[in-house]
Amino acid sequence: MTPSPVPPRRRIGLFGGAFDPPHLTHVNLARLAVEQLGLDELRVLVTGTAWHKPRGLSSAVHRIAMAELAFSGLRKVRVDDRETRRIGPSYTMDTLAGLQLENPDTDWFLILGGDQALALPSWHRIHDLLQCATVCIADRQDSTGTYSRFDPLKWPQARFLTLQLPPSGQSATQIRAMAHARQDVSPLVGQAVARYIVDHQLYQTSP
Repeated sequence: MTPSPVPPRRRIGLFGGAFDPPHLTHVNLARLAVEQLGLDELRVLVTGTAWHKPRGLSSAVHRIAMAELAFSGLRKVRVDDRETRRIGPSYTMDTLAGLQLENPDTDWFLILGGDQALALPSWHRIHDLLQCATVCIADRQDSTGTYSRFDPLKWPQARFLTLQLPPSGQSATQIRAMAHARQDVSPLVGQAVARYIVDHQLYQTSP
């Protein structure tokens, strides 16, 4: 009797962030990650309590709503709010451990910008995380015209891939400052997210 063929392993990407607010560079990176990595699914993980950010985040309700609007047009992409429902700091390894239980026979791909990759040494249980997922880094050009460079040679046992992302000077900090000054941010975040920011008067007390 011929044995049944083994089903292929699924490929799921994880793209985490505060998304305060999500902007078009985030959307472009998600789209390119799905295409370039051949993902079956990409989870957009909205951060709950961000242990590494010096400022307070906007309400998770608003950040989830904006992420839903921003990524709604992308196939295979879904917003996952599990980190916002967790009590205490949001650690990527904890999230991945839960997802592994829900999704056996899956290869995991962690999507990072160059700035996030530079902070990897400080991440919680970073060595465990690097054993569980392939880290996919997209270097993007910042407002000074330079790139954030990450050296994977410092992590010889880890698996790294590079995502080809067009240069972009967009940043959430810049967008919050513009919204605080009541400037039009729709070219940076899209019409739906810009309207949400205005309707809910986000970023008016501080940028």
